[in-house]
Amino acid sequence: MNALVEMRSVAKRYPLVHRKADRMRALMRLLLGLDGAQSVTVLEDVTLSIARGESLGIIGENGAGKSTLLKVLTGVLHPSSGTVAVNGSLAALLELGAGFHPEYTGRQNIATAAALMGMTAAETSQKIDEIIEFADIGRYIDEPIKHYSTGMVVRLGFAIVAARKPELLITDEVLAVGDESFQKKCVRWIEEYLSGGGTLLLVSHSMYHVQKLCKHALWMHQGRVRAYGDVFEVTQDYLAYHERKTAKEAEAEKRVVASSEGYRVETIALNGRTEDLPLTLPEGRVLDITAEVYTPDQRTPHIAIGLIRADGTAIYGTSSEIDGAPATRISDILVRYALRFDALPLLPGGYTLRFHAMDPEGLRVFDTRTRELLVRGDSREFGLVRLAHQWH
Repeated sequence: MNALVEMRSVAKRYPLVHRKADRMRALMRLLLGLDGAQSVTVLEDVTLSIARGESLGIIGENGAGKSTLLKVLTGVLHPSSGTVAVNGSLAALLELGAGFHPEYTGRQNIATAAALMGMTAAETSQKIDEIIEFADIGRYIDEPIKHYSTGMVVRLGFAIVAARKPELLITDEVLAVGDESFQKKCVRWIEEYLSGGGTLLLVSHSMYHVQKLCKHALWMHQGRVRAYGDVFEVTQDYLAYHERKTAKEAEAEKRVVASSEGYRVETIALNGRTEDLPLTLPEGRVLDITAEVYTPDQRTPHIAIGLIRADGTAIYGTSSEIDGAPATRISDILVRYALRFDALPLLPGGYTLRFHAMDPEGLRVFDTRTRELLVRGDSREFGLVRLAHQWH
């Protein structure tokens, strides 16, 4: 069975034009078939295949190329290079009010928009009551569109798409507009649409909606595909990226520089791995921590361990001094501490473990090292940790 959507090595570039002369020069080069004009790339090497019945969430920061990707996919924009193929009927809600005439009433715009989507006059006449009922905008249906609020425009546009039931539905943040009751109505309709074999492309900044409605996710970053795969893995990586970015913007992480004579953390092992790479851990699994601490005076230093979310939110902290934990003496200058978390209760996301070498009195921090931890899972619970609970 062929794919509903195929994109191969798609790129989109715009000429850099700041003055009228630049625009004229770019137009002449285009007409003459010449290359070499300065340009800005908004999409680069995007390859994508979407099967019938698939639900794909497209995520990324503002300016990442998400909307441009959808416009190329729907034919609004032509790719600068690469190929795009859509093998079925398509309906898109990309920009608020797109295709609506501001002077026409809602009822008149239904007829126009439905015709543009490929519906016959007979089909539109048969479904107009259904569309008006779904939109639920009351007397405004016979008012000009220019009098509508943003939410009312989205209601009407989505109602027309719902009546059309295309093979491929593309929406761009439609669930972020309108009141909560209409959002719930849209979500229910999309769930029914997907259960009936429909295909969905959803662009959204709401990871909740992406995880709820989509099986896969595409993370766009600076015009390129940064990640593409299971919705929970991709969205959790994306959230962890933002948490780390937020933490760096709020305050640069402070590290205590160890002197050659001070206590310091020499090595860290997470589940036996000593390399300085993020550890990926399925939710609810064991986390074994081993840390070796250098001592310049043969006394036994303490170690403190803190767990924080990637955005800097503190979750838990303890120390060998607080717990009265013993150290294993490896040599005159090295001691080892071992700590285990059984069934780590962290929810999926990005986290940081901080290790602090402390003096034997447990009063002064001499050195700090960090390791990254990525917890994987398909949970849609909120917060940082899973609390044991039972519904009854």
